[in-house]
Amino acid sequence: MTDSAYEIKQKEKILEEYLKSLKKVAVAFSSGVDSTYLLKKAKQVLKDNVIAVTIYSDIFPKRELEEAIEFCKKENIKQILVEVKQLEIEEFYKNPPNRCYICKRHLFEKIKQVAKENNINEIIEGSNLDDLKDYRPGLQAIEELKIKSPLKYARTI
Repeated sequence: MTDSAYEIKQKEKILEEYLKSLKKVAVAFSSGVDSTYLLKKAKQVLKDNVIAVTIYSDIFPKRELEEAIEFCKKENIKQILVEVKQLEIEEFYKNPPNRCYICKRHLFEKIKQVAKENNINEIIEGSNLDDLKDYRPGLQAIEELKIKSPLKYARTI
């Protein structure tokens, strides 16, 4: 069953109020659909109290980095790029079963550092309720680091 137009508007209103309550945020921005929507909505609601933090490395497609940069320029959003050398992380390159957890934890620790350097206490990311249907060990890292997931929040009320 799909949401009605009224339900979608209500959920969008919940999302906007939630973002307002955070006051100032760093958005983990990958240029994927969910993080792009979240970043655009955060910019609409919080204006200049938003930064995008984009992690890049040699294992991610260069095209995605270019799309992220272009989007932030077009939307006039301050973006901070952080290079991560994931293949130098021993726990990552050994490819253990919890590799996704290790990777997410490492990436979000970097984002937390950038946020702190920019006097931002709240970090948000684009996970949504559909992500809970799959095996996603990285979500555990997000929860442990107290990263907020506004799209999940807006859909659960």
